[in-house]
Amino acid sequence: MHICFITNEYPKLDFPHGGVGTFVHTISHALSKKGHSVSIIGINNYTNIYEEENDEDVSVYRLKPSKLKGLVWYLNNKLINRKLIELHSKEPIDIIETSELGLSFIKKIKPIKYVIRLHGGHHFFAEAENRKISQWKGFQEKRSFKKADAFIAVSKYVKSHTAKYLSYHNKPIEIIKIPINLNVFKPKPEIKVKENSILFAGTVCEKKGVSQLLKAMPKVIENKNRVDLFIYGRDWFFPDGRSYIEHLRTIVLPKLGRVAEHVHFMGAIPFKTLADKYAEAEVCVFPSLMETQGLVAPEAMATGKIVVFSKCGPGPETIKHGETGLLCDPYDSDDIANKINWTLNHKDQCKLIADNGRDYVLANFEINAITKDNIDFYNMLLNSK
Repeated sequence: MHICFITNEYPKLDFPHGGVGTFVHTISHALSKKGHSVSIIGINNYTNIYEEENDEDVSVYRLKPSKLKGLVWYLNNKLINRKLIELHSKEPIDIIETSELGLSFIKKIKPIKYVIRLHGGHHFFAEAENRKISQWKGFQEKRSFKKADAFIAVSKYVKSHTAKYLSYHNKPIEIIKIPINLNVFKPKPEIKVKENSILFAGTVCEKKGVSQLLKAMPKVIENKNRVDLFIYGRDWFFPDGRSYIEHLRTIVLPKLGRVAEHVHFMGAIPFKTLADKYAEAEVCVFPSLMETQGLVAPEAMATGKIVVFSKCGPGPETIKHGETGLLCDPYDSDDIANKINWTLNHKDQCKLIADNGRDYVLANFEINAITKDNIDFYNMLLNSK
């Protein structure tokens, strides 16, 4: 089987990337190891040139981005369509997979099957970000959904919440979790834990609950005077180009007394390095206002860490409160603080919960089982009329 992912987010060495990039990297190599051919096509988000890369057995094509104002969307999609035709002529493609908006202007080629994986699209996140649906992006997403032959949802929640806004047009849809690389995310007893250290990982933006986490810190510092919050992740930028991290530093933190002394913005790091940082932390906290599945919570759980995750969205699908981790109300900074303080004050109980959390991840996010689920779903599509 030849599977082609359309994405601009496939990781490039020494450049930051997000959860979708991590997922595509993980699943691509897993599919390749099962004997399938995997290609990645996307506009180059890292440099302004055309690049080809053989990442082990995965073929990556980063297309030179168009800069012609007003026609960028048209010209970039034209490049992608041209590359798809070229690849298909050399080695017939069986499956093309992309995210919610990805099929909007893709020209379908028979007999290829087209799959949208729900990572959280424009409609999905509009509510969490308290914004109106953009007519242009809303149009693209609806058009993309009509073109899909099938859908994969990464959680029950993203499936049901997306259905509030968009139709699946009675096409096949399956819930398949995002796999965790358990060779990378595992306990590391050789790494010393930093006492009273809190870790956040993810894009530093409003929907990840970073502002609410900072506002929880005065109460945490009151509980443990010597405490540090380490924030790992790439910056997010407002439409006018302002940095969200600078917004936190200049607007949010000055209102919180001496909290700034305890907060460390560490920037984006490779996911293998992130595994070491999980190991260093005493507690990992991810108070997202909205997630589709959220990779960081099960990653941290896989390393044997106690995790405080959001009770919103798919949080209850990932963590059973008090048994495999803790759930907090991300809109309530006091609740976030209370959950963090509980973990710092009950270390023996946290060890038992963390062990349960790791067992849960091993049973539900193992890459071989999830790769098989994906292959079975693809084969079902290819064998259907």
